[in-house]
Amino acid sequence: MRRYLIVDDNVEFAENLAEILSDGGDQVAIAANGEEALALARTTTFDAVLTDMRMPLMGGAELVHEIRRVDPGAAAMVITAHVGDDALEAARREGLLAVLQKPVAAGRILELLSAARRDGLVVVVEDDDRLSDNLCEALRTKGFAAVTAASVLQTERLGPVRPFCALVDLRVPGGPDGEAMRRLALKYPGLPMIVVTAYHEVPPLPHEAYFSKPFDTPSLLAAVERLHASQPGAAAGASA
Repeated sequence: MRRYLIVDDNVEFAENLAEILSDGGDQVAIAANGEEALALARTTTFDAVLTDMRMPLMGGAELVHEIRRVDPGAAAMVITAHVGDDALEAARREGLLAVLQKPVAAGRILELLSAARRDGLVVVVEDDDRLSDNLCEALRTKGFAAVTAASVLQTERLGPVRPFCALVDLRVPGGPDGEAMRRLALKYPGLPMIVVTAYHEVPPLPHEAYFSKPFDTPSLLAAVERLHASQPGAAAGASA
C-alpha cells in the first residue's frame, strides 16, 4: 500500500483522482491549499505529492519548497495550466518527478504516481543539454526525479535537496576535471557517485560505477537501481 497527497483547489478533480487511487488499494489525503497540505505532511509520510501550481494561500512551488524541509524523501509532481510560470523553475530546483500540463489524462498521473520512488532524487551533472535531458527522462521512467547542473558553479547552486546518488561527468565547465565531483562530496558528504565520461580521466574520489560514453543506458539505470535499493530502510518504504 502506498500513500499519496493530492493538493488542488479544484476539489472535484482531487476527489475523483483520490477515488481511483483508493479503489486500487492506496491511501490518499486531499488538501485544498498549500497550508492544509503542509499540515498533513508534518504528520504523515507520503510516497508522492501531486500539487497544483496556482492556489490560494500558498502556491505549488512554495509548497514543494516547504515539504522538502518536512519530508525530503517524498517524490513531488506539479500540475499546471501555466507551463511558462516563473515559479516552475524554482520548483524544478527542488527536484520534481514531473511537470504536467493541464488538461492531463488521469492515466498518465496514475502511471507516474505508481512509479514514484521515495528517497529517489538523483543529481545529474552534465554539460551536454541533450544528454542531460535524456538521462533525466530515462530516470523518470524508473520513478526517479533529478536535479541538474551543467557546470562546477551550478553544483553550488543546487537547492536544499537530499539526493541518494549522483551521475557526474568529470569534465564540465568551471574547473579542472573532477572538480564537480569534489564539490558534490563537500555539499553532500557520503553521496554515492556514478561517473559518466567521454574521456579516460581518473576520478578524484571513490565512486560506485564508471561508464564511458557512449554507454548502455539500461546498465546505467541498473546501477542507479542498486544504489537506491541499498539505502537504509529502502525495502520498508513509506507504507511500512
